[in-house]
Amino acid sequence: MTDTDLGTAVIVYDDPDEGTVEKRVENENIAYFQDHWIVKLDEDAGGNDVVRRIPIQRVHYVERSVEEFETEVKTLRNQVESFAKNLQSSLLGGGDDADARTEEPQRIEVEDDRSSK
Repeated sequence: MTDTDLGTAVIVYDDPDEGTVEKRVENENIAYFQDHWIVKLDEDAGGNDVVRRIPIQRVHYVERSVEEFETEVKTLRNQVESFAKNLQSSLLGGGDDADARTEEPQRIEVEDDRSSK
């Protein structure tokens, strides 16, 4: 593992017991996923990470120091594109023919049953 400094983050959020909390963590210990900020707080005796999931509605702000803002934006763009691709696959069904289904509508001939009476 390299000794790269990934920067730090500050998250300010409302805690039901503690009120407004400001926590400083390493960037590698904070992530945004499914409308929650996930923050690594500690490790338990077994070496497992202890994390706190904070709903976005309780977060005032997250401030991160990053080496290059452009790299951070590119990472966010990649996450959005990945989400959009997964959503498209879910809605249209996976497979290579998913794009073919969206190119042209299929025409179906329908006969009027009234003409045979």
